[in-house]
Amino acid sequence: MRFLAVILGMSLGAVPLLAENANERLQEATEVFREVMSVPEKGIPQELLERAHCVVIIPGVKEAAFVVGGKYGRGFAMCRQSSGAGWGAPAAVRLEGGSVGLQIGGSSTDLVMLVMNEKGMQKLLDSKFTLGADASVAAGPVGRTAEAKTDALMNAEILAWSRSKGLFAGVSLEGATLRNDLDENQELYGRRLHNKDVLMTNRKPPASASNLISMLNRYSRHEEGVVKASEPKKR
Repeated sequence: MRFLAVILGMSLGAVPLLAENANERLQEATEVFREVMSVPEKGIPQELLERAHCVVIIPGVKEAAFVVGGKYGRGFAMCRQSSGAGWGAPAAVRLEGGSVGLQIGGSSTDLVMLVMNEKGMQKLLDSKFTLGADASVAAGPVGRTAEAKTDALMNAEILAWSRSKGLFAGVSLEGATLRNDLDENQELYGRRLHNKDVLMTNRKPPASASNLISMLNRYSRHEEGVVKASEPKKR
């Protein structure tokens, strides 16, 4: 058992999980979104983005496994401003999940999620929730297929996509957990803020988020009928 523990540690240690700071990670998230949306025929349908309440971007999710597999990623959630016009400040999140399998090696995958309704948005305000259990998650459609857009919009709280080795496709994230990243929020805002204190306020975004906010505004125009972010329900 000690030998297996050493090998597992070496496998996980070979993957640089904490190589960047929050501002650098925001730049990575910006680049992921830019590249995904630059090819409309192979990216996220713009109609879905325009209807989304929130977006979550996690660049470079790491995977490593020897007997026991694991997933780990740090990224950001952003929601529409209460008027529905424009996007608010980013809140830091951690994605964590595990699986059992005889795999050796590591990989890195970019993840993008759209939160499609208020129920899904409320989950982002929790300190932690499980995809597939606390909030329904489905593989998002790629490109401009109208039927796929309609089905996805009607049936899922959260739509998810992954990009690895240049390929972009819908992905299921059942069983993974999404939680607040208080350390990253402190780095961005100077305080260990919970995500509800970022996503549901008019907090000034850090300068490193300006390009990502501009691109979200560009690709999700505010039009009549486009969803507006709601105030959180009192509990």
